[in-house]
This record gives sequence, structure tokens and C-alpha cells, in this order.
Amino acid sequence: MATNQNEQQKPIVGILVSLIAPFENHIANGGEKLLGNASSIKRRPDGKVYISGQMQRHVFFSALKRLNDIEKKSFKRNSEDKQFDITQTFVSNADGITNDITHDLRADLGGYMHTNDGENSERRTGALSVTVAVAKDESKVKNDLLNRVAINPKSDPALATKEFSQHDDMIMNFYLDLNTLSITEHPNYKPNEDSKDGKNNKKDKNSKEDKKSPKDNDRKGGWNVGIDYIDHVKNVAERKRRARLFLQATSLMNDYANQARNAVCGEPEKVVVVFDTIASRKASRYLMASEMAKKNIKEELEARGAKIIIGDDETEESVHKAYEEALKYLESHELYSPATDNTEQCIKQ
Repeated sequence: MATNQNEQQKPIVGILVSLIAPFENHIANGGEKLLGNASSIKRRPDGKVYISGQMQRHVFFSALKRLNDIEKKSFKRNSEDKQFDITQTFVSNADGITNDITHDLRADLGGYMHTNDGENSERRTGALSVTVAVAKDESKVKNDLLNRVAINPKSDPALATKEFSQHDDMIMNFYLDLNTLSITEHPNYKPNEDSKDGKNNKKDKNSKEDKKSPKDNDRKGGWNVGIDYIDHVKNVAERKRRARLFLQATSLMNDYANQARNAVCGEPEKVVVVFDTIASRKASRYLMASEMAKKNIKEELEARGAKIIIGDDETEESVHKAYEEALKYLESHELYSPATDNTEQCIKQ
């Protein structure tokens, strides 16, 4: 019993959210046009409708932006403590991502790549990763006839067809890696401390020592790679707030393609939330697994002190209760940060 309690004291290294959301009469993610102006829905070879990872990220960050904007309106800064000023945070447009990890939540969670002509591109892998959303069963797709009324009475109306899927239980997964949330790895190249004199002696460019083989250099003061971790936020409460916004955004997935008027709802009917003590995404299989596989996944998670929370709107343990429990667990547990021990030494980017 004591061992189990010690395991649960481990910090949260990764947060996985796996969910199923029912979609009705939708084209949540349109594909390429097959016949002129005939819009098609994205489908796999097995006939299941899917939603691309790019669309999933778009919808996620739309939900994240709304949540962050609401919190900014009610934020009151306390000058007596070192509270992080969330009024300066924002979610940049997908076509104009900044590299301001401190304030741009898309740059922090989603990463960025800025190409530089003739130089190395500036890039960062974000903390968020998503899977393609796929229908649980084979989809039933229908063509809908659309009539675009002509403004000019002398012109003929434009006819078009548009595919839609009748009903799909869409399975999707979201993962937040606490190794990189508000953190950047900065490579540090330094001489091997096992050299003879233990000092970083500079060698003459024309010396014979430089012309030795790489193996010789490895043995005599070769270069090792070290990593410094830069904490861009340096505020535990703000990192935890961003993890909370991640959780909340997964429950409000609604801004799918061309659905502003059709009101397709991507909010979950079933959900699994895992607070893991290692970087693992194995539990993303849970909702589609057999009963034996579910049992083994749960035992594996519990053995390493991870927390699994399950919600199902068809039972007493609803999705709402699952998210409430998850938010409480998040607030009462520590988030892992690789920059904890050397934050002050790595302030500069």
C-alpha cells in the first residue's frame, strides 16, 4: 500500500484524452473535388469517414482561443505576488504563428517553423499531438443537391452536389507532453571533461592534433552534446493553467469545416483521460479495445502510478463528471518540468 502511495506522488509527465463524439449529417472535413464542383467528404479505403489531423488541430485551437479570451476578460492582476499576466496571452492565426512561446499559446502547444533563406530554419515541436479522427464503423455517405440562386435574373442557377455522412461515432485522441509545455531544449556543445588536463584548451588550426581521426578525438577531449532547458513561462500556475485549457478545449470541439450554420457538435459522449507518469500514448487504444485489453491497460497504468478517468454519458459516470474529476486531479498534482533545476541559468533564448 505504501508503494502505491509513493507511485502516485510522481509528477504528471503526459496527459492523454481519448474520446468518442457522435456526428450527425456532416461533412466535418471536406476533401478534394472529384467532379467539377462536387465536394467530397474524406473517406478511408474501408469506407470510414475521417477528419485530418490538421482539421483537428484547427478545431482544438479555436476552442482554446475562446477559453483563453474568456479568462482574460475576468483576470485581475495582484501586484503583491508574481502572478503571470494572462491578459498578454493570445492564440495566433494558423497562417501567422509567432515564436513567442511565453504569450502565444499556439506557438507553445502547437509549435512553429520559420524558414530563413540561406540559414537554418527556426523550428520547435509543440507539446500537443493529435490523431486523425476516424469513424468507429463504416460510414453511410449521401450526395446532397444544392441550388445556388443566380443574382442576375438572366443567368441560370448553379447546381452542385455535396457529400455528407449520415451518422458517425468519431474516435479522436489528444496528447499533451509536459516535457515540452512552455519549455525549449537548447543544445549545448562542450569539450569532454575526461580530457587529460580537464581544461577546454584551444588548439591551433594547423596543429596535427586536429588531423587525427574522429575516434582519436573521442578518446582525447572530443565534443559531447549537452542540453539546457529554457522555461519560457517560469510560473507553475501558468503552466498548469495551460494544461487545464488543454483539457477543457478537448471537450468543446465544434469549429469543423463549413459547419458554422449546420452546428455539428464534436463534444464527446465517451471520454478517457489519463494522467501518466511517463510519456506513453498506449491508452489511446482503450475505447476500441476488448474487455481483456481494457483490463490490462488499466492495470499497466495503475502499476506505474498513472491516473485513468473514464466518462460515458450512457452511464451514471458521465463525461461531465469525468472532466470535473480530471480538473481536480490536475490542480492537486505537480506537473513535470525538465527545466526545474536550471531555470535561472537558462533564461536567455
